[in-house]
Amino acid sequence: GNIENPVNFEHNPYYFRQDSTFLYYFGIQEPKIAAIIDIDENKTIIFGDELSIDDIVWMGRQETLKEKSLKSGVQETLPYAELSQYLLKAQTSGRKIHYLPPYQPSNKILLTDLLGIKIAELHPSVEMIKAVVKQRSVKEAQEIVQIEEAVNVSNEMHLLAMRMARPGVKEYEIANAIQYLAANKECQMSYPPIVTINGGILHNHYRLNTLKDGDLFLNDSGAETAMGYAGDLTRTFPVSKTFSTKQKEIYEIVLNSFNNAHNLLKPGVKFKDIYLKASEYLVEGLVDLGLMKGNPEEAVKNNAHTLFFQCGLGHMMGLDVHDMEDLGEQYIGYTEDEPKDTKTFGLKSLRLGKALESGYVVTVEPGIYMIPELIDIWQAENKNAEFINYDKVNEYRNFGGVRVEDDFLITDNGYRLLGNGLITTVDEIENYRAEHLS
Repeated sequence: GNIENPVNFEHNPYYFRQDSTFLYYFGIQEPKIAAIIDIDENKTIIFGDELSIDDIVWMGRQETLKEKSLKSGVQETLPYAELSQYLLKAQTSGRKIHYLPPYQPSNKILLTDLLGIKIAELHPSVEMIKAVVKQRSVKEAQEIVQIEEAVNVSNEMHLLAMRMARPGVKEYEIANAIQYLAANKECQMSYPPIVTINGGILHNHYRLNTLKDGDLFLNDSGAETAMGYAGDLTRTFPVSKTFSTKQKEIYEIVLNSFNNAHNLLKPGVKFKDIYLKASEYLVEGLVDLGLMKGNPEEAVKNNAHTLFFQCGLGHMMGLDVHDMEDLGEQYIGYTEDEPKDTKTFGLKSLRLGKALESGYVVTVEPGIYMIPELIDIWQAENKNAEFINYDKVNEYRNFGGVRVEDDFLITDNGYRLLGNGLITTVDEIENYRAEHLS
């Protein structure tokens, strides 16, 4: 499990978030505990310390670790100090100790102390990683209930942003308001919200701009339930009451790609193939608009679409917004037979490429992003000039970006949109804002 990490001294910690795999198997939201699943002896043990009288003085009587462990089906608990002796005995007996990749520095240090090896020599168990991925990837019904709860709170956050956004409002005012809404629903944010008028910056966390007429506002934000399950949605809309002609044209290209992409979701289909088709739909729209030219399929094969669509199409989602990403994308999103392309611009950012299975939860999030620095580099190299009209592209260099994103469950026969649904079309967005901005 994770520990509490200090902001500036030991007793002033950041918000505690338990390790997601620990949550999945044990469900205990408490720092500085560990668990061993001993297959040879057929028992599971949770290691941790009960509250001392000093703890009780400061924090009051709380549910004991033993009580929490029994709730999660674990009968045996031992003091935290006995963890090292248990592992030493196993090592001395020549037994193999499996562990997952540690991402917190404290757990890297802990593992080196427990196992007597250097940090550089930590080699997580690939066998265990694959087993965890196989179990966590397919969501149980009770997990879908949690994810839909997170998605529905996220829907409310996005509608609030649409009601608030108007000239004179600061980006941080909207970010603060949606976080306040989530907190009132007993939720945290599942990731730092991207709330920006500069949507061409993919992960933009600067929030000091003042909204003005003519801006395009991108809100990528999601809630996380008390049990740790995530939502992840994006909507893009004008700060004015209506989209400008350019904004509407680009938005509808992205929306068309989004609709066609999620309609391809079903078991057995490779997500990489859906990404490539979504990219073709983007190119088709950009050709109609005059920013690109030539055959869309050939343009995508030559990677010309990545001037506008630099990232992937989506990712697995569950207890982590990028589900299990700490275990390694090569295990989560790909297979040994078809490993991830880590070098090609665009594909190297595709977190999920493997065939979908019933029970997976995925995001679908195509976008078009105008990045002036990237345009300048490509134009100087005359890169993919047979597919790109640079003169026309430069008319859009300060456009920003558009993304549309929803969360989907893969079913036996196809897919299901998770949550109650959030307005998406140009008419729906404009009508909603007209109703609430008047």
